[in-house]
Order: sequence, then structure tokens, then C-alpha cells
Amino acid sequence: MAIREIDTTLPVVRSLPAPGRYLCGLTFDGEFFWHSDQEAGQIYALAPDTGAVVRTLSCPRARADLTVGGGALCQVGGRPKRILLIDPLTGEALGEKEVAPPSGRLCGVETTGVAMWMGLRGPSVVQLRDVATMTVQREFPVPGVPSGLTVAGDLVVYADFEGAMLRAVDARHGTLRGQAPVEGRPVGLTWDGALLWYADFAGRRLAAVRLPDLLATGS
Repeated sequence: MAIREIDTTLPVVRSLPAPGRYLCGLTFDGEFFWHSDQEAGQIYALAPDTGAVVRTLSCPRARADLTVGGGALCQVGGRPKRILLIDPLTGEALGEKEVAPPSGRLCGVETTGVAMWMGLRGPSVVQLRDVATMTVQREFPVPGVPSGLTVAGDLVVYADFEGAMLRAVDARHGTLRGQAPVEGRPVGLTWDGALLWYADFAGRRLAAVRLPDLLATGS
């Protein structure tokens, strides 16, 4: 499938204010948006209708994206980066998982049951890893420089902060299915079952776009 070069920015159909200034991770657990801020060293639970902060957890090691799995928040953090496991009710540190080889490459994460998708840079790849062992099950190179990452059906969608783009690839083979510029600078990314939401670093907000609008660039 040929991917059209597109200059038209994806329209933002909803937006919510972000509580901090150094936006990084974003995920949705079916009840709240969870959003991390590196400068504040906090993870916030946000009401999906208003963006109001309903819970604040301390996480001074937060550095990039986050997801939810196994009853825990899974935050990319530390130096070198690894997965920090955090109790979503109390903020208690439950442990951490090394992402081998240790580095600062890891940027985007999303859990899907017993597996975790990751976006890494330098070189840019998308990986599927076993949650229990963190061993790589699948890997393919991708264009741009991944920041946040999410899964929508059979697609892995990732944000490209440097290119101000969203890109969607087939989860089985890594084939590019769509790409388009977005407003601001996207970092964390999540799918709420209807819309793609990204943390807009430049706009200090959460912004939502339609997945069909992104995929239309691949038609």
C-alpha cells in the first residue's frame, strides 16, 4: 500500500488541559487517563470528561511513556530507562523491570495482556516483548523517531515528537498504514476505543484525533 505524502494536519476533535509543563506519558485504563510529567515527578489520574485531576502520585524517576498492566502503572523511568511498577491507588513502588540491553532508547510502551509493545529510538524500532521475561518476541524498523505508543486493534500507533507526526503500522509485519502531522508536539499516546489521544508537549494539553483520519493517508 502506498502511503501518500500529506501536509494536512489531523484535526483535533477534543482536548483536555494538562496539569503540568513537561508532559511525557499517557494511557487510558477504561476509567481515567493516566498522565505523567517528568519535571513535576508526578503521575496524574485525570477525569476523561473534564481533565480534572482526581489523584496525584509521586514518581520522581518518570522519564517517558506509561501504560497499565497487571494491576500496576508501568512507567518508563530511571537511568538507564526501565519499567517502574507503581500501585495506582497509593503510589507505592511495587518493583521494576529491566529492559535489556540497558539504555536510554526506550520511549513508548503499551501492554496487551501478557505482552508489551515498546517504541525505541537510535535506531528507531517497534518491539513486542513478553511481560514476564522482557524478551523480544517481534521487532521491526519504523520511520521517524518514536516517542509515545499505543495499540488500536491490529495496529501499533506511535507518536513522533521530532517530526510532529503520528504513524500507524501493522502489528504483524510493521507495514506502514498511515502517517500525518498533528498540532503541537506529541509525546505520550493512547487509544480510548474511539479516539487517539496524544499528550501535546507544546500545547500543554491532551488532544484527540480520529484513527480513520490517520489511516486515510494510507489509502
